Amino acid sequence: MSITDNFDPAELAKFSDLAHRWWDKDSEFRPLHEINPLRLDWINGLTALKGQRVLDVGCGGGILADSMARKGAHVLGIDLATKALRVAQLHALEAQTDGVQYREISAEALAAEQPGSFDVVTCMEMLEHVPDPSSVVKACAALVKPGGYVFFSTINRSAKAFLLAIVGAEYVLNMLPRGTHEYAKLIKPSELARYCRAAELDLRQSKGMEYNPLTRHYWLSADTSVNYLIATRKA
Repeated sequence: MSITDNFDPAELAKFSDLAHRWWDKDSEFRPLHEINPLRLDWINGLTALKGQRVLDVGCGGGILADSMARKGAHVLGIDLATKALRVAQLHALEAQTDGVQYREISAEALAAEQPGSFDVVTCMEMLEHVPDPSSVVKACAALVKPGGYVFFSTINRSAKAFLLAIVGAEYVLNMLPRGTHEYAKLIKPSELARYCRAAELDLRQSKGMEYNPLTRHYWLSADTSVNYLIATRKA
């Protein structure tokens, strides 16, 4: 696989079709808006973002990238979904967010171009949408400076995740468009940990993310059986 072809055209098309709705907090992207403060505070608590050079891989419409810039980071968001990047750029202009830029490039291509250039790399809710997640993990590891943090979030491949994240979220509660996630592409924490070890990233912390559909409340916990986040650090 080349440094430019680790993507699924159907996945890009799926998110491109919804691009105009990224910043509508009552749209299909409402869950991302609701979990963003949790993941932002978790990242910022482990490595203060202010003044750091940060890369957001698979940035989509820029929800996390924009919020990290507002914490004082110098952020580059990258994605291969052209329409989503245009939405992100437009939002940054409208919101007058300083310190954030966007670029259409793969993580692998940027790693070949700018290895060891970032203090922090984030890759959230993206690994389960690419053909070869280990390639993205390797690229993230190449992009971060020694001692820098790399953060990932994804969904466990478990029966509970199938029931809650796919059947529940997509077909019962209609929180996400049907077909957003494919069970076979979900990633067990042990698999992601293996990818990280192979890329010489040390696992520092893992968190689960839980949700109460009655109160619409999200929180971080030790339960990684559905949604989970991991913090790693490059030696």
